[in-house]
Amino acid sequence: MASVCFYFQVHQPNRLKWFWPDDGRDCKGDLENLYFDKGLNEWTFRKVAKKCYWDTNRIMLEHIDRYKSERRKFKVSYSITGTWLDQCERWEPDILETFKQMAESGCAEFLGETYYHCLSSLFLDKGEFVEEVKLHSQAMKDLLGVKPQVFRNTELIYNDDIVKEAEKLGFKGILAEGIEWILDGWKSPNYVYNPANSKMALLLRNYKLSDDVGYRFSARWWQEHPLTADKYASWLSASPGDTLNLFMDYETFGEHQWAETGILEFLKFLPGEILKRENLDFATPSEVIKKNKPVGEISVPWYMTASWADLERDTSAWIGNHMQQLCFSEVQRLGWLVKKSKNQNFKRLWRMLLTSDHYHYMCTKGMGDQSVHEYFSHHGNAYDAAINYLAVVSDFKEKVWSYLSGDDVR
Repeated sequence: MASVCFYFQVHQPNRLKWFWPDDGRDCKGDLENLYFDKGLNEWTFRKVAKKCYWDTNRIMLEHIDRYKSERRKFKVSYSITGTWLDQCERWEPDILETFKQMAESGCAEFLGETYYHCLSSLFLDKGEFVEEVKLHSQAMKDLLGVKPQVFRNTELIYNDDIVKEAEKLGFKGILAEGIEWILDGWKSPNYVYNPANSKMALLLRNYKLSDDVGYRFSARWWQEHPLTADKYASWLSASPGDTLNLFMDYETFGEHQWAETGILEFLKFLPGEILKRENLDFATPSEVIKKNKPVGEISVPWYMTASWADLERDTSAWIGNHMQQLCFSEVQRLGWLVKKSKNQNFKRLWRMLLTSDHYHYMCTKGMGDQSVHEYFSHHGNAYDAAINYLAVVSDFKEKVWSYLSGDDVR
């Protein structure tokens, strides 16, 4: 029997304001509101909550309740970023209660990741990465009463060095993209593997089946349009392997794919159609790991780092052009100043600047990939995003230096 393993990424970034250094002359220490667009962030969160989070959580809870007494229960898993948690507590705290209900049901698993959905796993020194993962695990314990056992790095960024750090932190499993070039051409994402030189379990995203829902669901050019729950369940049933890892953004339901496309109705009927197939059940990542033995080993050295973004499935979505690389280098160098200051507010702001979304907006690729980057960006273009980011980083650096020199700008 193959297990359907649903995993959803729940995330909202803290978007930057359009900023010029003169704006910071009289900030009176309120650097967060100086650099980050609170109004836009609140508007976006409430919009997505209305279109996605409320309705989708209600559907998930209904599925959990409907099948809780059945032999084959409905199971689901989430990775919720710290930036999302901060915004939720501030603007829509009742949504968090619905996730707590899922956690208490025993039918939902919550995974570990970096608190600020950041790119610190790409630093040579993994100290900041480790701190953020610990911070996120503590938040999961405090807010949802769970201890993450499986790790999902920012944007599924994955290599052997990241595995080593996750294993040291006590995680039993890790997720990655099931792209062909890390599968040696013959392996399938529908099995459990071991990372190289590790006892951890590796679960690979079946990107074709995941993207059928996440990207192609409403595409009228797609030869399989419209995608119905029974058709999709039949594809899952016919897929060989031990686990069908369907990983996607949670905002797929109602935000990226609007309710008018039928995506929420699809989600309402899908579990029932899956459970009509006797060869399928649902499982969380931890259950998949416990149930299935690894069938092989996969190695991804640092110079082949994988992710789930764009056609390349590498790190080029965030550090692929000179603008992105310059910004990434600048903010890394700022880190030692921030830590030297021992100012916790500075540290928090610096981490907010490490969030991957800022770099995603600076991408300058062509064709379909670039349209995805532009869809998520609130900037006019990639160059505006980079200029604005550097303006913020430069002003922030000046204020950190002033603080270290004895001028209190907190």
